[in-house]
Amino acid sequence: MSRKLLFLSNGPKRVSVARLDERFAAEGLEVDVRWAFQGEFPDSLDGYAGIFLSGSPHGAYEDVPFINREHELIREADGLGIPMLGICFGHQILASALCGRDQVFRRANCEVGYKWLDVAPAAARDPVAAEMGDRVHMFVWHNDEVRAGHPDMQVLATSDLCPNQIFRFRDHKVWGIQGHPEVTREQAQLWFEDSRPRLEKDGAVVDELKQSASEALPAKTMIHNFARLCLQ
Repeated sequence: MSRKLLFLSNGPKRVSVARLDERFAAEGLEVDVRWAFQGEFPDSLDGYAGIFLSGSPHGAYEDVPFINREHELIREADGLGIPMLGICFGHQILASALCGRDQVFRRANCEVGYKWLDVAPAAARDPVAAEMGDRVHMFVWHNDEVRAGHPDMQVLATSDLCPNQIFRFRDHKVWGIQGHPEVTREQAQLWFEDSRPRLEKDGAVVDELKQSASEALPAKTMIHNFARLCLQ
């Protein structure tokens, strides 16, 4: 049985402060980090038990070589039945690749902060989202958004400002999470301070964010459950 996870890093740093590569490794997966942002992709998807897609400063709708290549990889992986989980930009590019590039758009205003998301009843039967409960708390920060009305998207959670915070593609093993359940309270302090200029530009009060940071443990069950799914 394969235990290999393809970790597509879509940001300007090979790994983020959240060190999700280490979290997945602790779950028992052999993590193969590829710096997609720098054009680093595997030659083949053979042998991968799952794929994780990270955040990025880019938009999924941009005509950028690595983004175009990632669209192709996502469609190939879905055709092979490989489980996929995307966070933030990863959520958006999954929607773009599988449901059309018109599914991702630029918001008029940034949604940023720790939010309570309303969880749809369908989540209780979902292998990744089942442990979130009726509401789930996590940090969100996005200027781009995935539309909620596509018939191939099963929306599993919403916020007051964004009707598609978590979705599943059809009944496939493909999930997108707009927010950031991966970030711990300790990591948030470092990330928020390091990102202070961008957060303030997007309307956040950084010191308030740092005080309100939480472990978001129920939200993290999605990461754990996805890893378990890849190991089945």
